[in-house]
Amino acid sequence: MAREGTGPDFIEALARGLEVITSFAPHQPAMSLSDVAAATGLARPTVRRILLTLQDLGYVRADGPGFALTPRVLDLGVAYVRSMGLWDVARPHMETLSRQTNESVSVAQLDGSDIVYVARVSVPKIVALAVQIGTRFPALPTSLGKVLLAALDPGEVDAVLAEPSRSGLTPLWQPERAERDAELRDVRARGWALTDEQLTRGIRSVAVPLRNGSGRVIAALNVNAHAAETSVEHLLDRHLPLLLQAAGEISADFARLETVPHVVRS
Repeated sequence: MAREGTGPDFIEALARGLEVITSFAPHQPAMSLSDVAAATGLARPTVRRILLTLQDLGYVRADGPGFALTPRVLDLGVAYVRSMGLWDVARPHMETLSRQTNESVSVAQLDGSDIVYVARVSVPKIVALAVQIGTRFPALPTSLGKVLLAALDPGEVDAVLAEPSRSGLTPLWQPERAERDAELRDVRARGWALTDEQLTRGIRSVAVPLRNGSGRVIAALNVNAHAAETSVEHLLDRHLPLLLQAAGEISADFARLETVPHVVRS
């Protein structure tokens, strides 16, 4: 049965295939046919055909009685990052910022009520936040998410945050609407966001927006630190000025990239 409100050009088989790929949950790398059918709500014969097709294409592999995703699935996310051009532009500035602060530096974008990491330069730490490209967290309790939410029209925030998080994480900070709106107003006014152990214990971070040539916020950049090593004062006094400088350079380079003609070869 076609999904509600899909329109005449909607390809049901493609939608089902993507649902199967995204049904593989964190900490459950292998799933049986029944697991996938239960997670997607699709019939077992349909799930079986999709899984076998994805296996032929190299996106899943047989794992005992079940199936598991292969690293080829990462190509889908990498294609998005490369198409944006953001990683190539941001990488040298992120590497410099990471050396200057001796902390991990990340870029994220908003996807529903979550942030998704699209670029990262990490520094090995004894205690660190487990983050890689594609990791998602609830947006509101993160510095990156606060910056991205603050860039929305106030009326959009309610609609975005009404979407269930797909991160699988319950944050420590779950504010009432009035507190949330006050926090986002402050972020809009000052141009940066701080989170102090609001996502999880021990993690502090500060984030700023990345903009395109028209001034629209396209992503957020942050420096994150462990609370036992870095005080809020050090994060704001030492790291924030460097972060603002890096974000300005990335935004300027991205704006220049947008003006370069793209040649399409037939």
